[in-house]
Amino acid sequence: MKPRNNHWHYAARSVRRNWELYLLLIPVIAYYVIFKYVPMYGVQIAFKDFMASKGIWGSPWVGFDHFERLFNSYYFWRLIKNTLGIGIYELVVGFPVPIILALMINEVRAPFFRKTVQTVTYAPHFLSTVVLAGMVLIFLAPGNGLVNQLIKLFGGAPVSFMTEPGWFKSIFVFSGVWQNMGWGSIIYLAALTGIDPQLHEAAKVDGASRLQRIWHINLPGIMPTIVILLILNAGNLMGVGFEKVLLLQNDLNMEASDVLSTYVYRSGILEAQYSFSAAVDLFNAIVNFILLVSVNYISRKVSETSLW
Repeated sequence: MKPRNNHWHYAARSVRRNWELYLLLIPVIAYYVIFKYVPMYGVQIAFKDFMASKGIWGSPWVGFDHFERLFNSYYFWRLIKNTLGIGIYELVVGFPVPIILALMINEVRAPFFRKTVQTVTYAPHFLSTVVLAGMVLIFLAPGNGLVNQLIKLFGGAPVSFMTEPGWFKSIFVFSGVWQNMGWGSIIYLAALTGIDPQLHEAAKVDGASRLQRIWHINLPGIMPTIVILLILNAGNLMGVGFEKVLLLQNDLNMEASDVLSTYVYRSGILEAQYSFSAAVDLFNAIVNFILLVSVNYISRKVSETSLW
């Protein structure tokens, strides 16, 4: 019992010594408990035929009926194709851009120009999703949109971007890249500041060019950060942003824009099929969890860098 008492004694002393830091943790812990863990109680409605009058516990148990309905649905493969397609597109196109931007900003030596570039690239992140979607719709309008005005200026015919399914994924992904690339580069810039300047000095003495120093010093130096963020992004592959998809979605581009999150909205909110929509969202969360664990396992085996 003595070692255990010593353990509690050291823990209590640590709390007394650093009570301000522990106090700062309370809002974060409360947020996750209230908004992340407590709502898990309601996940069970995915396995029940939920009736508001009977409550969660009183509703009849139906097992995996809602999941079977999802898998047999006419829209299932379209939802999977669109969700995975947009998610992979975002990962392939959107993930490298902040890295490249951070490497470029890191090489800028003029302080004023560096700050200007950072401000210009960070600013779109603070636009709300509604404002961004509105800008996209205005710029791509078939009549007087800026993009179509430029197309007509060079002799082309106007394109109805938002009503053609083939354009939706590119519009969604590249608008997101423009909005978030500056903000996403912050963590890479922070990682670059941790690289020992003596490595660059030694490389210069050996005759290494700037590109060679970026490739052989900067990239390896931030590789652990890149791997961790890649794991987190891969774990959210199926979590395509609901708000922007819904705002850019219309009946004519539904074939390419309908994803699991919008299907949950239509089923759960508009059609009041709470149990079925909960099953769809739970399926989405399970797939994301499997992807996260799998990518983390592969990363640990290949690069010895992982979340756990």
